[in-house]
Amino acid sequence: MLTRSRWIALFVGLAAAGSTLMSHDPRLLAQEPIVPVGAVPEKLFESNVLTEGVCVAPDGLVYFSEITFSHKSRDKNGAIEAGHIWKFDPATKKTTIFRSPSGMSNGIKFDAAGNMLIAEGADYGGRRIVRTDMTTGKSYIVAGMFEGRPFNSCNDITIDEQGRIYFSDPRYLGYESLDQPVMAVYRIDTNGTVHRIITDAGKPNGVAISPDQKTLYVVSNDNGASGFERLNTGDANVPKQADKVDAPLRKGFMALMAYDLAADGTAKFRKTLVDYAPFDGPDGLVVDQDGNLYVAVRAENRPGIYVYSPEGKELAYIKTEIPTNVGFGRGANAKTLYITAGSSLYRIQLNRAGYQLPPKR
Repeated sequence: MLTRSRWIALFVGLAAAGSTLMSHDPRLLAQEPIVPVGAVPEKLFESNVLTEGVCVAPDGLVYFSEITFSHKSRDKNGAIEAGHIWKFDPATKKTTIFRSPSGMSNGIKFDAAGNMLIAEGADYGGRRIVRTDMTTGKSYIVAGMFEGRPFNSCNDITIDEQGRIYFSDPRYLGYESLDQPVMAVYRIDTNGTVHRIITDAGKPNGVAISPDQKTLYVVSNDNGASGFERLNTGDANVPKQADKVDAPLRKGFMALMAYDLAADGTAKFRKTLVDYAPFDGPDGLVVDQDGNLYVAVRAENRPGIYVYSPEGKELAYIKTEIPTNVGFGRGANAKTLYITAGSSLYRIQLNRAGYQLPPKR
């Protein structure tokens, strides 16, 4: 016969065992909030102008762009800062210059072999896609022109599990001519050929591929101008052009869209997941291992990182200053989300791990 103390011990033991089992039950883990209660972004670094394109390398180092707008970032003699790629080390919390000039880099991604892919924009930039071998340090132009003409301003990058590269090509600022007839999304095949695959996405910005490789997500962020730095619309960040006053911009499509991605790399519009009108739409985005989307939304009324299901249902929200991009950590830090917003780099710990390309064997 069990004594009262033994009954109590048995009950406590069963309860503890049950708690352990429950904590590893995937059905219950799925009910954990994506953003832990009380979690807020931690500022890691502040630059001078605009941070963008954050991405974590296979070795865990964090790379991001600083876009140094030519109308804002000049020294006392008028020399223009040439754009930078910064490197943040989570172990030391130190941030150093990785590359300068950067070709006015914007989006950054790492392929399955660990090479860095960079989308270089306009405004004295390269307007091309560049691959850097992180072992040798050598860089290669993967795509510099289409149909014999430069791109408008390469912006963001995503890569599928076959090694094909997809990138957006809008134009927001820069003195260069607009050489492509449409702002589009392109695909670079593994043999180096370039294909224009999406022309109906408004002004495409962020791009990302779902873990099952069946969906290409595309953001439209149409601010209504291809050279906002040359306009005087009352924006305090833009120098006035003598006495010229321009009418306010008429903004276009601000949306998050899903495209069916075929095995051959072609894409067909499926649906608009979120329409942000009349506010500004998203910039960059990534996905987690479950296929949820983490989207940097620039909406004036509620800026921050929005987490959506693949169907476009809002699951969580992280308040930030006006954000530009997001990127998940790797390995032990796979649940760390890095955020570029304003002129800064942030991170926040989540309860979901990010999706990464399987490493090339």
